[in-house]
Amino acid sequence: MFKNVVVGIDGKEGGRDALALAKVLGDEDGVLTLAHVYRGDPPAPRVSSPPLEAVDDERIRRILDNARAEAGGNAEIAWDRSMSVGDGLHEQAKAIAADLLVVGSSRRGMLGRALIGDDTRATLNGAPCAVAVAPAGYSRHPAFMREIGVGYDASPESDHALGVARKLAAEKHTKLSAFEAVALPSYVYLGAPGLLAAESIRQPLETARERLGALEGVEPHFSYGQPAEELALYSASLDVLVIGSRSFGPVGRFVHGSVAQRLARSARCPLLVLNRAAREAAGAGADDEELARATARK
Repeated sequence: MFKNVVVGIDGKEGGRDALALAKVLGDEDGVLTLAHVYRGDPPAPRVSSPPLEAVDDERIRRILDNARAEAGGNAEIAWDRSMSVGDGLHEQAKAIAADLLVVGSSRRGMLGRALIGDDTRATLNGAPCAVAVAPAGYSRHPAFMREIGVGYDASPESDHALGVARKLAAEKHTKLSAFEAVALPSYVYLGAPGLLAAESIRQPLETARERLGALEGVEPHFSYGQPAEELALYSASLDVLVIGSRSFGPVGRFVHGSVAQRLARSARCPLLVLNRAAREAAGAGADDEELARATARK
């Protein structure tokens, strides 16, 4: 269902993982663009060094040619310099109107992320299209699609994610399931009386059960807990996890995008994040899943 896919290639394992996932998610007759971004200020004309630039270009072309051979030889290649790998990949995706950007997950530890930055996080933030993140080592284990899962909470973002997951499951002939993480009310932790606490625990689960049970052709799963933690556990049984993201500005990302950011590191399977840009590009206002829900509310 993704016809114009950009893949972040770095000449390392992360790029190979991203390429393997792009081949799974992209259409067979779609366009695959292998993109490399290297950090640095654009060189000023008066201090540019053509011999050095020629060496860099040759090294990058070699990396991309190797990736193209791995992709089957029909992929496009592109490279550019940017202060941020995420920004550079965003520019590449915009330039060709991509509908999916695929990257590998971060290999850096906590200290490395704090001091150097996180290319995966930078790619997720403000991406102009959907973003897929391949877990470490994905290229070493060829995917056999058996189950696609959706993080669901009845929001417009999760409705859109479910609609995309339905199409993807139909194309890949796989099982489809959905998971909702139910948070306990704060007053349960504050020692509410027994009956009140029991009802507070039971009712949210019943609501989740009814909500997921109303989704046709979807196997329901639900549990108490924090969304990112529970979705990471759920992902262990999946071949792809699809989630929606509100993708607001810096403050909004801190509040609303934290689940996607955490899952980019902790998911046990490939993660497909459908941000606001992807939703708008798909004409989410007319999305079949949302239309069905709107009708059900009347």
